[in-house]
Amino acid sequence: MRRRRQPWPVHAALLAALALSLIAAPLEVEAQSAGKTYRIGWLAPAPNPGNPEAFRAGLRALGYVEGSHFVLAERYADTRGEQLSGAAAVLVRGHPDVVVADGSAAASALKQAGTLTPVVFVSGDPVGMGLVPRLSRPGGTMTGFDIVSTELNVKRLELLKTTFPHAARLGVLYESRQLRTMVPPMEAGARTLGLQLTRLEVRVADDVDGAFALAVRERVAVVVVVASALFHAEKRRLVSLAAKHRLPTMYENRAFPEAGGLMSYGPDVGDVFRRAATYVDRILKGARPADLPVEQPTKFDLVINLKTAKALGLTIPQSLLLRADRLIE
Repeated sequence: MRRRRQPWPVHAALLAALALSLIAAPLEVEAQSAGKTYRIGWLAPAPNPGNPEAFRAGLRALGYVEGSHFVLAERYADTRGEQLSGAAAVLVRGHPDVVVADGSAAASALKQAGTLTPVVFVSGDPVGMGLVPRLSRPGGTMTGFDIVSTELNVKRLELLKTTFPHAARLGVLYESRQLRTMVPPMEAGARTLGLQLTRLEVRVADDVDGAFALAVRERVAVVVVVASALFHAEKRRLVSLAAKHRLPTMYENRAFPEAGGLMSYGPDVGDVFRRAATYVDRILKGARPADLPVEQPTKFDLVINLKTAKALGLTIPQSLLLRADRLIE
């Protein structure tokens, strides 16, 4: 006897089940999101709106809606560096789910606070600064992105040597906390290139004016700026002082020549902060900072502002123009 044909073929049942699952999935995600609004802390020496905006864009790309899925609590030390530890303490007392540290000074302040809150930093030389013991497996509660290295600073010196072959004395603008880790390798690299470096040390933002004045007194031909969150926040002041004193200056990333500086060589910081959102997302979903390796950028952009070069009466070598990733005219 022949079996009766099933009124609903198996493949049709599978399609119906799949359709129901697709309908239910957004509802499940919405239900999960509705139950928790994550509190994300943000700590930096001074306000620099481009960085938190890039971070927010990264979270939006991952499906987070500000106000519904997360709130961003920002704290700054403004121009007085000694306030950074206090800002870190206030931020931690708010019991955030995770904190983003914009710069190694902010990350160090959180480290000194002894917080157990997960921290995602964007920093220079996190091993040298004592933030993590190693990049591959940071351990502890901190991980993030290493965007400054001694090798990168030496590469900037090489580019300046190509641009200004007759320059003998360069000024290096740095924060006092970077003296031990960043400056000695740069001085060693300068000696191999036949250059002398004049130290232009800054402790807080208000010291920048005096540092440029010292560069003029010491007859410095060119200034190279060591990357830091403080200098990034003060980029318009740095660019203005360089123009005032007619000092060609090499900066850390494209935001400086876009603001009128001469040239920069470094990673796209906006892209790094968008990437930081992926680490925050993974931590909010249960990943441990100890198991997330510290990432390093693999692409570095050379950006030259030709309008600024013309204002300074400079001719940029053709070989360097051909190597540039972007020319601002």
